[in-house]
Amino acid sequence: MEAADEFMKYRSPLVSRYASKEMAFNFSDRKKFTTWRKLWIYLAKAEKALGLPITDAQILEMESHADSIDFAMAAEEERKLRHDVMAHVHTFAHCCPTAAPIIHLGATSCYVGDNTDLIMLRDGFDVLLPKLARVIDRLANFAEKYADLPTLGFTHYQPAQLTTVGKRACLWLQDLAMDMRNLQRARDDLRFRGVKGTTGTQASFLQLFQGDHDKVEELDRMVTEMAGFKRAYLVTGQTYSRKVDVDCLSTLASLGATVHKICTDIRLLANLKEIEEPFEKEQIGSSAMPYKRNPMRAERCCSLARHLVALVADPLQTASVQWLERTLDDSANRRISLPESFLTADIILSTLQNITEGLVVYPKVIERHIRHELPFMATENIIMAMVKAGGNRQDCHEKIRVLSQEAAAVVKQEGGDNDLLARVQRDSYFAPILGQLDAVLDPKTFIGRAPQQVSRFLSEEVRPLLEPYKAKMDVKIELEL
Repeated sequence: MEAADEFMKYRSPLVSRYASKEMAFNFSDRKKFTTWRKLWIYLAKAEKALGLPITDAQILEMESHADSIDFAMAAEEERKLRHDVMAHVHTFAHCCPTAAPIIHLGATSCYVGDNTDLIMLRDGFDVLLPKLARVIDRLANFAEKYADLPTLGFTHYQPAQLTTVGKRACLWLQDLAMDMRNLQRARDDLRFRGVKGTTGTQASFLQLFQGDHDKVEELDRMVTEMAGFKRAYLVTGQTYSRKVDVDCLSTLASLGATVHKICTDIRLLANLKEIEEPFEKEQIGSSAMPYKRNPMRAERCCSLARHLVALVADPLQTASVQWLERTLDDSANRRISLPESFLTADIILSTLQNITEGLVVYPKVIERHIRHELPFMATENIIMAMVKAGGNRQDCHEKIRVLSQEAAAVVKQEGGDNDLLARVQRDSYFAPILGQLDAVLDPKTFIGRAPQQVSRFLSEEVRPLLEPYKAKMDVKIELEL
C-alpha cells in the first residue's frame, strides 16, 4: 500500500528520474539528521574536553544512537512544537535519557542547521568535481583524436573559415576547465560556521565557560576540526553569510551555461549530420517518425541547464533581504534552491559524460560540406596563385567575382552544387594554375595552427587539471532514462 501511495503525490523528477544515488543521499533526511546528531556529539566531546561536567557515559550513549533516528517520532514532535531542531533534540533525548540534559548545550538551531548545510555543500562539490573531471577527460580524448580533421567553422551560424573538429571541442573544454577551477575554488573557500551562539557573539558559550575567552575559541576550533573543516568563519550573525550560497550556486549556474552551449552546438551539428550523440540499438527517436535520431540527451542537458542557471536568482535575492543578524525567510527557499542546484548539476554532468563517451563523427558528411563551401573560401588563394604565375591581381579578382556570383546563383536559385571550381577549370584565363588547384583546395591548408593549438592546450592546461582525479577516471555512465 505504501508503494502505491507514493504515486499519489508529487515526486521531484530530479530525484525520482535523474539524480545519482550519491547526490540524492547527500541531501537526504537520513544524512541531514544523522549529521545533526554527529554535530551534537562533537559539541559534547569538545565541551567535556574543556572542562564542562559531561561524562563519558553520556557521550557513549549519544554515539550509540547516532544513526537510529525515529523519524515518525520526530515528525510528531515537529507537529506539536512547530520547530524542526527542537523536535530532533527531543527525539534524540528520548533514546539518550542520560545525555538528554547536555544535548545542544549552549547552541542555537543554526549550529546544526547551518553547519550541516555547509557539510552538504562541501560534500556536494566532492561528488561533482570527479564527474566534471571525467567529462573533461572524455572530451580531451575526443579533441586529440580529431585534432586535425578539417571542418567548416561557423560565425553567425554561417559558413566561415575552416577549423578542426578537435579545435572546436577545445572551445568547449576551455569553458569546462574554467568551471573546474571555479568549483574547486568555491569548495575550498567553504568554512565552517562553527560554535557561534544565537547572534554570532558566542555569549552563551562564554557564560558556560565562566568568561574564559580562550576556551570558547578552543571549543570553536575543536568542533570545526571534528567536522572536517580547516577554518571557521570568524564572524557570523545567527547564520553564516548567505553570500556563501550565492558563491556556490553562481559557480553551478556558470557550469550550466557552459553545458547549455556545448549541448546546443552538438544539437546544431546533429542537424547537419556531422556529429551525433550515442544512440542505443532499440532507442526510439520519434513515436510518429521512425527514422528520426533525436539528440535527446543533449536536449535534456539544455533543459536542465536552464533550470540550473535560473536557480542562482534564489540565493541572490535571499542574501539581499537578510535583515540585521538574520530573518527566517531564507529557510524555505534554501531547502529547495540548494539541493536542486547540486542535484541538477549532478544530472547534467552524468548525462554529458555519457554523451562525450559516445560522440559519433561522420567525416564524409563533413567533407561534403567543406567541398560545398570551400571553392568560395579558396578564391583569395586562387588570386594569389595567379599573381605568382604572372597575372594581374585586379583582372583576376574581377574574373573570380563574376564566376563566384554565377556559381552562387546555381546554389541558391537552382538548388545545385557549388560549381565554381569547374567554372575556373573551364576558363582559359586560369590555365597557368590548373595544375595547382588540388593543392590550393586542400582543406588542411585552411586550418591554420588548429592541430598545434589543440596539442598545446591539452598538454599545458587540460591534462594537468585532471591529475588529482586520475584514480576516479574509470567510472562509466549508463543512463537509466
